[in-house]
Amino acid sequence: MSQTLQNSIGPVLRGCFHSLLSLHLARMTLEQKGLKKQSITVAYFFDTIGKDHDIKLRRLNSVDEQKRRIFERDLHRPGLALAGFTNLFTYKRVQILGNTEMRFLNQLGEDARKDAFGNFLRFKIPCIILTSTNKLQPELLAMSTAAGIPVFSTRHSSTKAMYLITEFLDNQFSLYQQYHGSMVDVYGVGVLLKGRSGLGKSEVALDLVERGHGLVADDVVVIHRKGESMILTAKRNKNIEHFMEIRGLGVVDVKANFGIRAIRDVKEVQVVVELLEWNKEMEYERLGLDTKMTKVLGVEVPLVQLPIFPGKNITVIVEVVALNFLLKHYYDYVPAEALTRKIRMVIDQ
Repeated sequence: MSQTLQNSIGPVLRGCFHSLLSLHLARMTLEQKGLKKQSITVAYFFDTIGKDHDIKLRRLNSVDEQKRRIFERDLHRPGLALAGFTNLFTYKRVQILGNTEMRFLNQLGEDARKDAFGNFLRFKIPCIILTSTNKLQPELLAMSTAAGIPVFSTRHSSTKAMYLITEFLDNQFSLYQQYHGSMVDVYGVGVLLKGRSGLGKSEVALDLVERGHGLVADDVVVIHRKGESMILTAKRNKNIEHFMEIRGLGVVDVKANFGIRAIRDVKEVQVVVELLEWNKEMEYERLGLDTKMTKVLGVEVPLVQLPIFPGKNITVIVEVVALNFLLKHYYDYVPAEALTRKIRMVIDQ
């Protein structure tokens, strides 16, 4: 590449990379409150759910699905609404019509059936899903189309369909936030590296990858918390993918350089390692008897603070942090507590 071309492309590439970071990255503390989607369109719901879950929906009518929005993760089976009781009708939810609802409609006379279904359709329903390959009578389907309400069908039973759809919507409406840091799978333990910009988080993550561990995300870590679950899952930003920016080297494609074994799509956040600038006036943990905790999206996660100074092998220490976590998690073994017991035994002799 000529020097002239390099000089013209270089600033553009750097500008694009940093624009992506500034656009998608909130340099926030871990205590920052999370965000939630307010709604998704029915069109997005239909186009996406089959990619993530073993459920295939089939369109039964043609309406503008962009105009219909889903606001809640919960679903609703409208038996009472079809029977005429709509005082507590949760119409903003996806409506599931299974064998029970369809048999109720089918046993009504034609006029009564139209009246019952018309009363049901007067609410702004996101969409209707028929389970167990049930079908609406042509006149009811025409009424749904006239009301602008999408109707889908699935071969799954109501129980399985509701499980899969709820799982999908739970992911869509989960609490999430984007953080500045690196996320690495170390010996099966999800380790989130955080710290001031320029301290070497990306370099430590790259060193861990070279030692056989897996990179989840660098610079932009997207963390999700589903519902009231205490489990946090970390993913990469899809625009940045598995690219890393290493100062003095430039952009590195981890997947291309190290292969598929070096990356992970998603990982639970189990330990936070904070890199700190060395300060001789500050007292650092030396025994490990007191486990520090930090909150991420309201969930407490163990925190290890590591001071940085020349010659300190942070990569090996992060590996030991992961191993210590496994010892405590599976065997309830804490090295500092074991040493304390040995010292007490010597003193008591």
